[in-house]
Amino acid sequence: MPPRDLVLLLLIVLAWAGNFLASAYALRELPPLLFTALRFALLALPMVFFLKRPAHGQWPRLVAVCLCIGVVHFGLSFTALKLAGDLSSPAIVMQSYVPMTALLAWWLLGERFAWRTGVAIALSFAGVLVLGFDPLVLDHPASVLLMLASAAALAVGTVLMKGLRGLDVWSQQGWTALIALLPLLAASMLMEPAGLAQLRSAGPVAWFGVAYAAFVSSLLGHGLYYVLVQRHPVAQVMPWLLLVPVLAIGLGVAFWGDRPGPRLWIGGSMVLGGVLAIALRALAKTRSMPTAQDL
Repeated sequence: MPPRDLVLLLLIVLAWAGNFLASAYALRELPPLLFTALRFALLALPMVFFLKRPAHGQWPRLVAVCLCIGVVHFGLSFTALKLAGDLSSPAIVMQSYVPMTALLAWWLLGERFAWRTGVAIALSFAGVLVLGFDPLVLDHPASVLLMLASAAALAVGTVLMKGLRGLDVWSQQGWTALIALLPLLAASMLMEPAGLAQLRSAGPVAWFGVAYAAFVSSLLGHGLYYVLVQRHPVAQVMPWLLLVPVLAIGLGVAFWGDRPGPRLWIGGSMVLGGVLAIALRALAKTRSMPTAQDL
C-alpha cells in the first residue's frame, strides 16, 4: 500500500477512534437515541444531494439494511457507550461483529471458511467472555450485552448489504440517515421522555460530539474508507482498522480515566487477535484467487 493510502488509513483510524471519546462526552448531556437521531439529521443534510434510487426490487433490502445499521446498531452502540464506565471495553467488544459476520455469511449465504478461521472466531468470542469478567466491565454488564447486540445488528446489516446493487457509499449513508431518522426520533420520544429538555440545555461539548459523529466519523471516515476499498481489497484494508480500538483504549486511559485490568487486556488481545487472524485469512484467500490475466 503506497504511503498516500497509509496516511488516509491513519485519518480513518483517528476519526473513528476519536468518535468514542467525542460521543462519550456528548452522551453526558444527551440521551443516546436522541444523540443518534441528531447525528443522522446532520448527516442527511449534505447526503441528500448524492442519493441514488436503488435498483428495482431492492427497496425491502435497503430498508432492512438501514434499520439494522442505522437504528439498531447505532442506537444500541451509543446506549452501551453511555452505560459503560469506560471506553476500552465498548471499543473492543464492537469488533466482535467481524466473527459474527463470518458466521452469518456461512449460515445465510453458504460462504465457507477454513478451520483456521473457525479457530479465530472461537478465540474472539472466548476473548469477550474473558473481558466480561474484568471488574471494570462487571460494574456495567448491560453495556457489554448491548454492545454485543449492536455488533450482531451490524453483522446482519453487513450480510444483507452484500445483496445491494448500484448504490455507492454516499447513497448508502444518505438512505441510512433518512430512513433511520424517524424511527430513532419516535423511539427517543417513547423511551427518553426527558430528551427534549436535555436537548435545550445541551452545551457546546454535546453539539461538538454530534457534529463530530456526523461529519468526521461518518462523512470523512466512511468516505475515505470507500476510497481505499476502491483501490485495494477490503481484506487488505481491514487489519489496519484494528488500530481503532487500540487508539480508543489509549484515549480512554488518557482522557476518560480508564484503568483496564489484566482480564480486559487478555480478553481484548484475544478478541483483536481473532479478528486479525480472520482478516489475514481473508487477505490470503483474496491473493490466491486467479486474476483476469490468469484466466
